[in-house]
Amino acid sequence: MTNLPASSLRGAVDLSSLVRPPAAAGNTPAASAAAGATGKVPSLVVDGTDANFTGILELSSTVPVIVEFYAGSTWAALATLVKEYAGKLVLATVDAPVNPQLQQAFNVTAVPTVAAVVGGRPLALFEGEIDDQQARQVLDQVLTLAAQNGVTGTVDAEVVEPDTAADPVEEPLPPLHQEAFDAIDRGDYPEAIKAYEKAILQDPRDSLAVAGLAQVSLLHRLSGKTVADIRNAAAAGPTDVEAQLDVADLDVSGGHLEDAFDRLLTLFPKLDAATKDQVRTRMLQFFEIAGAEDPRVMAARRRLTALLY
Repeated sequence: MTNLPASSLRGAVDLSSLVRPPAAAGNTPAASAAAGATGKVPSLVVDGTDANFTGILELSSTVPVIVEFYAGSTWAALATLVKEYAGKLVLATVDAPVNPQLQQAFNVTAVPTVAAVVGGRPLALFEGEIDDQQARQVLDQVLTLAAQNGVTGTVDAEVVEPDTAADPVEEPLPPLHQEAFDAIDRGDYPEAIKAYEKAILQDPRDSLAVAGLAQVSLLHRLSGKTVADIRNAAAAGPTDVEAQLDVADLDVSGGHLEDAFDRLLTLFPKLDAATKDQVRTRMLQFFEIAGAEDPRVMAARRRLTALLY
């Protein structure tokens, strides 16, 4: 069992920023239910997939979402426990082999693995099945931590009829941003990259397009690769720049920014000019993903600057 941090989740990477621009609030069923005035969801146990996880992330701003990664069959006892909390928690079950992007984003190396998402931010909990008492203690800790971060809602597991549901209000995206989001939603990362690149050509100051391009480029690089293969290649080739860049991508997708930054900045002085530029470019993309205000970004930027000059 994992003892949870006592204070806040500010040290984690917002997973929602890896799948869509921050301004592009979704209209998935889970997101609509979270935003609606009724506070209702179709079920307290939902299927999580690479395609629908944006809505689940948005729901985590209302209640903590417990995420179970499984293969073959789910852990039934966990669903029963979550339902006992009467809408203070929601469980998302993810078939790990079928959803590689989520598996990579949460750094899942074994099943079952259980994590949580609170306010869009991931939190590792435990691997393997534990007894009910231990699991209940973990869920209690998640609720305590969620309350410390202002996530104190409750949802009702009752289907919302279309004529009674409140429609969420959202700003329309610029055409190229919408084109990129639609491409991401269907898993077509190359088309999303093209759309963001067009948006940047039209307006180089479009910071959302710049961040979106960095995010979807990371997803595209990880697509089709497994966690085990990436980590094994990096371990076997400590000076292999491509292998180290791959594992840095994986670390960033899982919220381990400091690991990614330290890995690349430690390698940096040993590289030639061409590969130094390659690593510098990747670091700048990571800075866009995490945000300039992140203290880990500021520290890494200072360290990179010292190495460059």
